[in-house]
Amino acid sequence: MYQNILLAADGSDHSIRSAEHAIRIAKLVPDARVEIIFVKDYSKTKTEVLHTASSAELEMERCKKLEPILEKFEQAGVRHDVMMKHGEPGPAIVAYANENQFDMLVVGSRGLNSLQEMVLGSVSHKVAKRVNCPVLIVK
Repeated sequence: MYQNILLAADGSDHSIRSAEHAIRIAKLVPDARVEIIFVKDYSKTKTEVLHTASSAELEMERCKKLEPILEKFEQAGVRHDVMMKHGEPGPAIVAYANENQFDMLVVGSRGLNSLQEMVLGSVSHKVAKRVNCPVLIVK
């Protein structure tokens, strides 16, 4: 059924709740695997680079956003992988989901970028309209 699950995560409270749901679903299916996609948003890159001392520090800061999610997967004993991509979150998630054979995509209803959500429409809405697999949007 849902053996190959894609979780879109950005470290927001909604993505942490999404991770909890992805874990629940994965635990129902033997040999289920969750791939966690984290998109490094180009619109934030310039600001992040200006406020960090080195590229290694920048990478560590980005990875810290996923720590609570990864801890949940470790504690639950659910197989998972992390995929880091660069670009605009919506299109990057859609492209990755459609290029790979996922049984389901789990995404939070809101992310860290509230300005984009107000002006352009939410990432979760864009993703749900364009991916080829079923989508679970978690509030």
